[in-house]
Amino acid sequence: MCTLVVACNRSYKVEDERQEHVSFFETTTWGKLATTCAEYLTKGRGVRVVGRLERERWKDGEGNPRARVVVIAEHVEFKPRRRPEAEEGVAAAGDAAEVPAEEDAEALAS
Repeated sequence: MCTLVVACNRSYKVEDERQEHVSFFETTTWGKLATTCAEYLTKGRGVRVVGRLERERWKDGEGNPRARVVVIAEHVEFKPRRRPEAEEGVAAAGDAAEVPAEEDAEALAS
């Protein structure tokens, strides 16, 4: 299992003033996908995640009900890393990688 937090940035205008908002989503991966994410992902690396939402419920130490929603990743695509010498908007060759869910990885290996 590998747990990561994915940040989603959103910008918008309010009365001609640019606003920024960031949401953070806890994401869990399993199996070979988890191993690959643990090995290659670093803070700030762009990813695209496909998966399902799962609601977790529990009671805290005081008996109060608590809940959160986590993403269970089924597919993770690593976005290209920018090289310092690369031009704006141009990705370096070989820096993008798709990491399919365990079932897809096994099918690709055969």
